[in-house]
Amino acid sequence: MTETFQSFLSVSLTVSYPGKAAVLRDLFLQMRSGEVLGLAGESGSGKSTLTLAILNLLDRRRASIAGHIYFRGRDVLAMRERELRKLRGRELALVLQSPAAALNPMLKLGTQLREAFAQALESVRLPADESFLKRYPSQVSTGQGQRVLIAMAILHRPSLLIADEPTSALDAITQFEILQLLRDCNRKFGTGVLLVSHDLAALASVCDRVAVLHEGRIVECGPVEQVLTRPSHTFTQRLASHRMRPHWEATAR
Repeated sequence: MTETFQSFLSVSLTVSYPGKAAVLRDLFLQMRSGEVLGLAGESGSGKSTLTLAILNLLDRRRASIAGHIYFRGRDVLAMRERELRKLRGRELALVLQSPAAALNPMLKLGTQLREAFAQALESVRLPADESFLKRYPSQVSTGQGQRVLIAMAILHRPSLLIADEPTSALDAITQFEILQLLRDCNRKFGTGVLLVSHDLAALASVCDRVAVLHEGRIVECGPVEQVLTRPSHTFTQRLASHRMRPHWEATAR
């Protein structure tokens, strides 16, 4: 990890909508190149708003956005759409929660994986044979669909891969496999991964650090073991005691 926090990803952000309390409030988050950073938070904490903001995909006609998002020295929020189109997919990639929603149901998988598909599919442990590529999204399992999304996201070897709740619709075994795939992509290609989840157990299994998002703010951030076994914020303490500790102790063994 040669790049500093500031030169890779640095976020200082407030996002609000008319007549509502701010979704993100003076949020501050930094990430190094090549690390796997977990973003933990309950539903409604602002996780999805943050991921969309990093890609500059928030609707500015509705949202009031203040602050900056520096990615490799450039403020994403100040970039023009033409520049953003070059950035998204090549330097910044997104894996969404639901393959059913993210994949075009009318196009075969091979069509949606136009280039470098064989290598990409091999990287996520999917067959690249003609019979698989001729299937439609409805003809594969949710876990296979999620692997297709990851393959599409890593086609151009992005510097940062944002995975927004990628395992929430999966069974425990497939969830573990998807998490390991994300870690493998990180190790093999040096891709930084921002893994967003409400599941602290999932984050503990693959992340280098964990940031905890509560009511629109990052209330705690640090190495996985420190945050999950010695949390300092009361919200993190509640999450760790109710959801995390048994799994963390089992993983540590």
